[in-house]
Amino acid sequence: MLTFAGAYTALITPFSRDGATVDLPRLAEHIHFQAKGGVRGIVPCGTTGEAPTLDEHEHIAVVECAVKTGRPLGLQVIAGAGSNSTSHAIHLHKLAASLGAHASLQVTPYYNKPSQEGIYQHFMAIADSAELPIVLYNIPGRSAVVITPETIERLSKHPNIVALKEATGLMDSASEIRRRCSIVILSGDDSLTASFAAVGAVGVVSVVSNLVPDRVAQLCRNIANNDLAAVRDSHENLFGLSRGLLSLDVNPVPLKCAMELLGRDTGSVRLPLVRASDAIRSTIATLIQEARISNAHEGENVGGHEAASLNKSRKAGATL
Repeated sequence: MLTFAGAYTALITPFSRDGATVDLPRLAEHIHFQAKGGVRGIVPCGTTGEAPTLDEHEHIAVVECAVKTGRPLGLQVIAGAGSNSTSHAIHLHKLAASLGAHASLQVTPYYNKPSQEGIYQHFMAIADSAELPIVLYNIPGRSAVVITPETIERLSKHPNIVALKEATGLMDSASEIRRRCSIVILSGDDSLTASFAAVGAVGVVSVVSNLVPDRVAQLCRNIANNDLAAVRDSHENLFGLSRGLLSLDVNPVPLKCAMELLGRDTGSVRLPLVRASDAIRSTIATLIQEARISNAHEGENVGGHEAASLNKSRKAGATL
C-alpha cells in the first residue's frame, strides 16, 4: 500500500522569459535535481506551480513531465487537481489518474466560500470519481474557508482520502485533527514542519526544497528517526531561509527570484504575479548568502563579491 511521508517539493513551473510558454526541459532538469537531493516526492501544478495560470494543455504537459521524469527516479507524484468547481475538480482528478500520478492534491474550494457540508460533499464526490488517493489541501489564507477538524475526520473515513497538507499555520488545528483521526498530516508551511511533527505530522509539502532539497529531506529523516536534537539543528538551519524568503512577496515570486540568482533560472512569473522588486532581490541575495546555498553552475556560495556583482547587474538593468 502506498504511504505518504517525508519531503515533497511543491514544484515551480518553469516558463520562458516572457512567461508565454512552459519550459518542459527545464522542469525535467529540476525534477532530477529534486531526486538527487533525496526528497520523497514532487507536487506539480500547485500554488507554487502557478496552476491557476496554466491552460489545460499546459496542465497536462506539466503532470506528464512530472510522471515520466519523476516515477523512474523513485519519486511519488502528487498532482495538483483542485478547483472551486466540483465538476472541474473531478475532471482534473480523473486526468491525474490517467496520467499516472500517485495521488491528487485537492485544495479547498476558493472564492465560493462553501459551508462545511458543501466542502464535505465536494471532496466526497471527487473521491468517489476515481480510484486515486487524495491529499486534501487546507489553506484558508488562499481559499477564504478552512476545512475544520470535524470535517477532516468525516472525510478521512473515505478510503481514497489518505492525507492532508495542513497550511492553516495553526498547531491547535493539527493537534485536533490528530486527536480525531489517523489521516496522514503533512505540514504546508516550511517554518512549521518541526513543530507540526511534534503533534503527529510526518513530513512537509515544501517550497524551499526547490532550492535546498537535501536539507528539507534531512529534516524529514531526522523527524522519522525521532532524533529531537537533529530535528532542532535541521530546523534552525532552514528557519531563516523559510521565514525570510517566503515573507518577502507572494509565493512563488521570491522563490523564482532566488532560483534565478542561483543560476537555476525558471523564467518569469505569470500575470497577475509580477517580478520581484530590486529591493526584494537584494534582500534575497543576502538570504542566499547567509544560508550558504551553492550556485548551480559554479559550485560556489552566493555571497560577498558575487552578491555585489548581482546588485551591480540589477542596477544596470541587466537580465540575469
